[in-house]
Amino acid sequence: MNKNVIVAQSGGPTPVINSTLRGIVEACQSMPDRFDTVYAGFHGIEGVLKEELLDLSHQPAEEIRLLSMTPAAGSIGTCRYKLKKNQQEDFERTIAVLKAHHVGYFFYIGGNDSMDTANKVALVAAEYGLELIAVGAPKTIDNDVGDSQFQLIDHTPGYGSVARYWALNVQNANEENAGSCPADPVLVLQAMGRKIGFIPAAARLADPLREMPLQIYLAESGLNLEAMPDLVNEELKCSGRCIVVVSEGFDVGEIGARKDSFGHTMFSASQTTVGQTVVNYLNEVGLAARGTARLNVLGTDQRHSIIYASTVDMEEAYRLGQQAVQIAVQHGSGFMSTILRDPGPIYSVRYSHVPLEQVANSERSFPKEWISPNRIDVTDDFVAYARPLIGDHWPSIPLEDGRQRFARLEQRFATQTLPAYVPQAFR
Repeated sequence: MNKNVIVAQSGGPTPVINSTLRGIVEACQSMPDRFDTVYAGFHGIEGVLKEELLDLSHQPAEEIRLLSMTPAAGSIGTCRYKLKKNQQEDFERTIAVLKAHHVGYFFYIGGNDSMDTANKVALVAAEYGLELIAVGAPKTIDNDVGDSQFQLIDHTPGYGSVARYWALNVQNANEENAGSCPADPVLVLQAMGRKIGFIPAAARLADPLREMPLQIYLAESGLNLEAMPDLVNEELKCSGRCIVVVSEGFDVGEIGARKDSFGHTMFSASQTTVGQTVVNYLNEVGLAARGTARLNVLGTDQRHSIIYASTVDMEEAYRLGQQAVQIAVQHGSGFMSTILRDPGPIYSVRYSHVPLEQVANSERSFPKEWISPNRIDVTDDFVAYARPLIGDHWPSIPLEDGRQRFARLEQRFATQTLPAYVPQAFR
């Protein structure tokens, strides 16, 4: 008897997360002799706990295809709920839901914390004697899943699209700054990524020849707020203007940052942002040019703007979803699908797998050797690494009545057979 499938996702969304979802769904549908109904845990593991399972197998094929052109997590939802060791009732409920719906396969799309959830589900299923194959599929705009040697995974789906977003938006910002510099000589752009520097580093892709008055302040640079005025004023004296890209995790002192349920700092949810602190400080200390510093906080639009998505990223996210299903068939439980870069000057990748335990709760930092000696730029080696990920073409997004045509999934849920349940952390 074929077993049913649950696919779910958690953490912050990306422009291409639904491409991975589509890859998983279509790969399962291509093997009807092995997989039966594919359900989505509505809003991640929370949906599994609440027995809210969206039927994906009986959606129109066109809507599943359109998932690749649909950004963020609106289709099946995401969450930031973490299964912790002491939440035994949650584990028992998870097993009960899986058994009630004859689930034999569990695919979880997410970052390092999500891979921890996938690993825990795989382990608890084995502990309870449930025949379950659990496989992870990575995503994160931060590109922080894996190891510092890039041997486990070269890059995560989502990063290439956000890198492209930054490359193009810094170009736009440069035009703004060039025109407005008599009044606003300094434009500060705050980048997402917590304390990991891959996103702000992508600003250099806008100007690989270093023709713009661009400075990049990574959290890993070792600089602090007090070092910025002299560096910015040096550029003002030379160019008359300066574009400052600063990581949201850059050291500006205490700003009252908030934590999410994974324990990660949410800088953009703080009362005072890093970017605003930088602008205030530069204006207070004084600029070596007439005018003031201004701020542009590029927020969550960078992870839900499909028109900036990288076509390379869209394709790789889809293939990674397909690979997750192949792993389930060929290797069984307890793995994550990965992308590895082939050696050589021409960009190409292959898809592989690693044990979930090697990536669960991992956090890859930005390589120190990719930070330039002046500590306000990145090296050409980083540019060579990141440039292929942003692609060379605009994505083809269908329009309907002048608006983007996203996937419209029918809200068809599996019949609930278990008592209502409130996840332990919400009580």
